[in-house]
Parts: sequence; C-alpha cells; structure tokens
Amino acid sequence: MLEECGLDYNIKWVNIGAGDQFAADFLAVSPNNRIPAIVDHDPADGGEPVSVFETGAILLYLADKAEQFLPHDLRGQIATTEWLMWQMGGLGPMMGQHGHFKLYALERIEYATERYHDEVLRLFGVMDRRLAGHDYLSGEDYSIADMACFPWIQTYKRQEIDLADFPHVQRWYETLKQREGLRRGMAIGRDKINRNPQDDAQTRKILFGLKE
Repeated sequence: MLEECGLDYNIKWVNIGAGDQFAADFLAVSPNNRIPAIVDHDPADGGEPVSVFETGAILLYLADKAEQFLPHDLRGQIATTEWLMWQMGGLGPMMGQHGHFKLYALERIEYATERYHDEVLRLFGVMDRRLAGHDYLSGEDYSIADMACFPWIQTYKRQEIDLADFPHVQRWYETLKQREGLRRGMAIGRDKINRNPQDDAQTRKILFGLKE
C-alpha cells in the first residue's frame, strides 16, 4: 500500500521468532502483539503521531490519508469495504489455519487440515464468482480489497491449491502481479521470511507454546 500510494516511510523490523512482538514499545503500538502496525508522524490533524494496528485498519487509514484506492462513490466504498472485511474475517484466517495445519503443525491432524482446506476452496469459489463479472473485487478499479487478498492468494502453490480451478481468480492474480508498486512492496523483507518456523527451536517455543 505504501509503495502503491508513493508515501514516504521507514521500516522497523519485528523479529517474531525472537519475541520482539512482546516488547513494551511494540505493544504500545500493537496491543494484540501482531504485525503489521504503523505510526504516522504526519497525521492529517497536525497533532501527535498516530499509531494504527491490524491490516484492514491500516489500509483504510492509508487510503483515506492518500485519497487513493478507496472509491469515493457510495456503492464503490461499500463494495470495497465488504471485500476487505471478507478477507479479514474469512480468506486470511482460513488460509492461515490451513497453512498452519498443513505446513507447520508439529502433529499432523487430518481432520483439521481437511476442514480448513475445504473452507479455503469454498472461499476461492466465492472470490472466483465475484471476479467473473468484475475486473477487481470492488468493481472495475483496483482497491485496498485487492491489496489485502493478494498476499494470501500468492500462497496457493505452497498450500497446494490448483489456481486453474478458479480461472477468474487466476486472471486477477496474473494482472496484479504486473503492478510495479505491488512488486516493490512484496519484495521488501523477502529475505527475512522464515518459511520453516517448525525447524527453529526458539520460534517453535513462541509459535507452539513449547517448554524447554
């Protein structure tokens, strides 16, 4: 979003494998001890810095600040907000759970994996039907709803989802991949991703609540 909007920003890395998310200064910004979170040192009201946590809230805040990627018309705003909330309440959590049980869980639980896999496929179907009649989730314009969904859809290979079964999602995905702002944003921190946290002792303790 920051790259797409052309806003200046500085990155503060949070090493969740080392427990940085539980530090007092980070909890002051993100009380749910989750990333991402932002601090705007130049808020619109000219007052003290403003902190925002949770992806959806951050996207809405930045869209309002930059006056980009959130339609100004009533119906466009409603559609964008609906699909943003759909990602936050459905696509993200369900793909996160499926990814956890399929890729990271120390004990493989077939029931949990299948349950979340089936729900992910259902959500892909919902998205595919939406995109059958629209270029983007909010309608004909790229928006924060698309930005919120893209990183999750990008994991389709690792989660063993056949994107060809959802041709409209596939078309949307290939279109978004060509956006320069998106490509720049997705490239940031790529070298810091721990793709196998179950193999790291300290990260295992934090993610899975393991004891020494």
